[in-house]
Order: sequence, then C-alpha cells, then structure tokens
Amino acid sequence: MNRAVNTYWTDTRLAAQRPAARALTLPAPAREAAGDYAEPIIEARRRRLVIPSWVTFTMIILATFALCVTVTMRTHAEMRSAAQKFERMTEDVETLRNNNAEIEREVQELRTNPRAIEAAARTRLNMVRANEIVVPID
Repeated sequence: MNRAVNTYWTDTRLAAQRPAARALTLPAPAREAAGDYAEPIIEARRRRLVIPSWVTFTMIILATFALCVTVTMRTHAEMRSAAQKFERMTEDVETLRNNNAEIEREVQELRTNPRAIEAAARTRLNMVRANEIVVPID
C-alpha cells in the first residue's frame, strides 16, 4: 500500500528512465530571462484549452436527454406498428370466422335439405335427372 502512495519513488524512477527529458529543461538564468515572455503565452494556452465544468455537465445532460428522447420515440413507433398489425390480424380472424360459419351453414343445409342437394348437384356438378332433356346453347 505504501508503494502506491509513494510518489517520490515514481518520479525518481521516471526521471532515471528518461535522461533526455532532463536535458531539455532550461538552466535557471535562462528560465528567468524567458519567464517574462513565456508565462503569459503558457497561461493563455492553458486558459484556451480549459473547458468549464458546467459546459461539460451541460453537454452530458443534453446527450442523455437526446438518447432518452430517441429511445422513447422508437419505442412508441414500434408500439404503433404492433397495434396496427394486431388490428389487421383481428380483422382477418373475424373474416375467417364468418367464412367458416357460412360454410358450416352450407354443409348443414346440404346434409338435411334435399332441394339444396339437388341445386348443388345441378350447379356444381352439371347433373340432370334421367327424364330431362339437355339442350346446349352456344
């Protein structure tokens, strides 16, 4: 645990690994002479690069809001689409139930009513009675 907190050891080790970095520093008299001109430039660069924390916070809040709105809008669109599909399927099921009921009535009629059986045989199967004469018309 002490090694993680010991910054002196870390700084010394890094300086030993990079001796070229020490050679780039200016001697003390040169730093003092250049200090009058260099400090305002360095300070101006620091001020230009620093983004206020409230700007960063606002950007994060806006991005979160945009993400939430996008997800909500997409969810609503999918829900509307699913509701429309449900409506169509409900109508199709109702139509099929009506058709089935109509066919069931027709089947029941053909099982019980002799006149319905004769009409179906004449129209669907082109059948005639034995004593009837067929006259084809072109």
